[in-house]
Formats: sequence, structure tokens, C-alpha cells
Amino acid sequence: MDDSGIKKQNWDVKETELFLEILKELDMKKCLDGRKVRNNKLFKVAHRRMTAAGYHRSVDQLKFRWKLLKSAYYKCKREPNSPAPTKIQGWWRYEKTMVAIMESRHPLVGAGVNADRNDEVTEDSDGEASVLHWPQPCPDDTTQNLDLIIKMDPEMDSQLKVGFIGAGNMAFGIAKGILSGNVLPVNVKVSAPSSRNFGRFQELGIAVTHSNPEVVCGSDVVFVAVKPHLVPLVLNEISQHVTDRHIIVSVAAGVQLATLEELLPENSVAIRLMPNLPCVVQEGALLFARGSHAKQEDGALLRSLLHRCGLVEEGPEAWIDIHTGLSGSGVAFVYLFAEALAEGAVKMGMPSALAHSIASQTILGAGRLLRDSGKHPAQLRSEVCTPGGTTIYGLHTLEQGGVRASTMSAVESATERARELGRKSATGSRK
Repeated sequence: MDDSGIKKQNWDVKETELFLEILKELDMKKCLDGRKVRNNKLFKVAHRRMTAAGYHRSVDQLKFRWKLLKSAYYKCKREPNSPAPTKIQGWWRYEKTMVAIMESRHPLVGAGVNADRNDEVTEDSDGEASVLHWPQPCPDDTTQNLDLIIKMDPEMDSQLKVGFIGAGNMAFGIAKGILSGNVLPVNVKVSAPSSRNFGRFQELGIAVTHSNPEVVCGSDVVFVAVKPHLVPLVLNEISQHVTDRHIIVSVAAGVQLATLEELLPENSVAIRLMPNLPCVVQEGALLFARGSHAKQEDGALLRSLLHRCGLVEEGPEAWIDIHTGLSGSGVAFVYLFAEALAEGAVKMGMPSALAHSIASQTILGAGRLLRDSGKHPAQLRSEVCTPGGTTIYGLHTLEQGGVRASTMSAVESATERARELGRKSATGSRK
């Protein structure tokens, strides 16, 4: 490795503290035995977490930083009374975490001192000191398993086995999205009572079957993508095949987590997800809520799996029905508006095909600008309007027609319908 090529910028104390806390959480002490393949996977996971926190370092830069810190630690062990044990500025802020990482396996640390005796790499500066408080050590019972953490990384998704019960549009959208990531088609299977929709899945290289238990037995993550009233029937059928290795993800509108957990075996991991149709083109908006037995790493695994489908967020279950009205059904509201835009242009004399093409591009461009600019919709709207211009006249007409109130009412109605479906599903599951 060319050290000069990776020491591009100085690290500040806050960044180093975060890096060490990530390594501690990933149980770095288990990777001090020189197993390079395992170590590379760990640093790839650390790289993703650092990037998510806004620190853009390469994997090699992370490895080099760890080499420096480890060298400083060993030097302190050899020369504890030295007035300047290390040239890493702010070392005293890192020492506590380094000790926690390195000294949890005492024999290994002792052996490592000799191995790294000549590793004397230093750096010029660590930047400004931070005032972060040291986090309290995690209890032993919350230590995460490294193999699971590695499995949650999108780069490690290729061995994950995914099943779909139901072959409708939502299942197809999610399947297409995850296949654009690292999940292999050979590790995906879909079941449905009818063969009508199997063709498009088979074109993606996905295996199909009419057996729901077959899908469950061959999968780690199972998406239940059927109509809400069918969820109790499906879960009763597969329940005896669900084990503690499964994550059951329901995309059925309105079906509550309590209902899912009641129908599944005790302590089953259940997650409620609401995607939308644009998952098919990797521009979906997905919101999920974890059940009472689903851990944070289960949510992280699902987020990793779905990240190519579009925006993926986690929230409380109360938001899921709202998301159904806003984004699940909201897609159709946008299509209606696009249709109306095009028909207005046709009325004024534009050819239909051109009008619909321009309308769709207008919706796409406006959406991307809204998302990427970070501005409030009202601010962007005001930027289009000029005094006495065409846009303000058109907006006046829309307001006279009640477009704002009608749209809000549409989201409200769709949300209430989702809640109603949930109540019916809960009642049906108790019968």
C-alpha cells in the first residue's frame, strides 16, 4: 500500500472518535488475528458508516488510520512513562477507546507488541479538538455479531435469500429494485396461486412456485405482498415454517404489526413496510416500522436490502397508514394531475402524444428539483411566478377549483381507508 497516496487530509478528533467507536461496535478485537478477508469486510462496513456520517474517506485511508492508532497504542504500552509517548495529537482522547478495543483479549495484545515494534508511522496534526463525551460501554448482551453486521452491508447482500409471497406490482417493484443491487436472481423466489404474473419475474431470472411454504423454507427475508384480507390466510399457512432466522415483511396496506405478530409464532421478527410503484424504476418512497421483536440490525438489514429501490425511511407504525395515503396512493394522485395537464394542452391545440410526454417530463423535473434543492414547495412555486404573469393566473384558477383542499382530503381519505382495512384485518384474524 502506498502510504503517501492515502494520507491526503488530516483527521480531526471528532472524526477519529467516531471511527474508533464504529470499530468498537463492530467488535474489532476479534479481527486482530490477521485474517485479512474478515478484516477487509469489517473496514468496508466501517467505510459505509463513516460515509453515512458525512466523512468521505477511502477504505485504504481507514486502514491506514487504524495502523497509526494501533502503532501509537503499542508504543504507549512499551513506553508508559515517556513524556511524549506518541506524536498523534489528542491521543489522550482516543486512548480509552483503544484500550477497550485492544485489551479485551490480553494474550493477543501481548503478542502484538512485538509484531508491531517497528511500526513508527506518525502524522502532523489531528486538527481541532472536539468536546465529545465518551459514550458509556455497551452491556455485553447488546454486542452485535460481526457476521450479521457484515451481512447487513449492501456489498454482502449477494448471499441473502429473499422470498415473495404474492406476484403483484408491489412484489415486482421491490424485486426489480433489490436485483439492481447485489442480490442475485438465483437467491430470489416468488409464489402465487396463479401463473398469470410469473412471466415478468422469470424474465429477471427469478424462480417461481405455487407453494408459499417452499418460499419461506428457502428464504431469510420473506415479503408478504398480498391483499390485506388474505394476510391471515397466508400467515396461518406459513406459520409452522417460520423460524427465528426469518424476517417477515408485510407490504399489505392497513395490516398492523400486532396482527402480524398474533398470527406468527411467538418472538417472530415482523416488519411492516409500505412501498410505492416507482420502486420499479428505483425511485420509490418506502417507509417501514419494526415489530416488538425486530431489532435495530433487522431494520438496518432491510434498509440495506431496499436501498436501490429509492428513499427508504423508518418511523413509528402510526405513520405507515399516513404514508399509504401520501405516497402509496399519492402516486395515482400525481398521475391524475399529469393527465389533466396533458389534456389541458390538448384542449389548447397540442398533439396528445407530445402533450403527455411534456407533462411527464414536467412532473419528473419538478420532483427532482424539489428533492435536490431542499427548498419548500411554496418557495419554488413563488420562484416560478412573476407579477401579472401566466403562472399566477393559472394558480388562481387552481385555487378557485379547490385543488389544495381536494388534495389534502384525498390523502386523508386514503389514510382513513388504510386504517379501516387494518381494523378489518385485525377482526378477521381473531375469527
